[in-house]
Amino acid sequence: MAIIPFDDRDGYIWMDGKILPWREAKVHYLTHALHYGTQVFEGERAYSGTIFKNRAHSERLLKSAAIIGMEMHYTAGEIDEIKKEVLRVNGLENAYIRAAAWRGAEQMGIDVTGTRTHMAVAAWEWGSYFDPSIREKGISLKSTHWRKPAPNTAPTAAKTASLYNLSCMVKIEVKKAGYTDALMLDHEGYVAESTGANIFAVKDGTLITPIADRFLNGITRQTVLEIAKNMGIPVEERRVKPEELDGFSEIFLTGTAAEITAVGKIDEQIYQVGPITRRLQDAYSDLVHGKTE
Repeated sequence: MAIIPFDDRDGYIWMDGKILPWREAKVHYLTHALHYGTQVFEGERAYSGTIFKNRAHSERLLKSAAIIGMEMHYTAGEIDEIKKEVLRVNGLENAYIRAAAWRGAEQMGIDVTGTRTHMAVAAWEWGSYFDPSIREKGISLKSTHWRKPAPNTAPTAAKTASLYNLSCMVKIEVKKAGYTDALMLDHEGYVAESTGANIFAVKDGTLITPIADRFLNGITRQTVLEIAKNMGIPVEERRVKPEELDGFSEIFLTGTAAEITAVGKIDEQIYQVGPITRRLQDAYSDLVHGKTE
């Protein structure tokens, strides 16, 4: 099945205060963000017309911009409404939403003085991030020599484009080796996350996840922690050593795109899609579809 390029689709995109026909939402080659990664963004999902955690994503977009020193001209409430409008004009109920802000073509060079912040929001239909057929057996992860940067070397608390080049590099590497995604360690050698999703493990009925102070503390990650605690599942947030992986009974990833995706293999170690993963998948699905508070 041919992939439709993202610059050649029907629909509408909101950009800098205007709803534009999809193909007209363009930026110039000399846009600062293209050359220096000065862009922040959010990935969100709408279920039955409702954007899940809409305000939390809008607030994180503003926080990311503040971390990289980029001035924003919209409030979280205004961004909430822009996203709803984009869904409406495109006639979408179940969709992926991409909101982004970036430095424009007003200035080139490391000195960002004179650049203006631009913003756009697009939405499109997008199903499961990973092949739905792997729900029963889980995806495969491969270890990589690349590591997540230390918090004092990169803006790890921001969802910024500059950090995702590393993820793209690693994704190419592991897919060539026949794996779905990667297991990445932090700068000290502890388990961090995958290329774009947080990681959870289960041992003796306890849910374990790395402390999110060295990588993005995902909104889905936070949601899963809340669900688990409400369900009475014991939770540990701590440093996780890679040598512990063999002792876990279940592994899964979380993210807006990935939702809750089971892991069936890390390198040569096999895992089962176990009961806690399935309970959390069901509870998360009920939550995002409005079947529970």
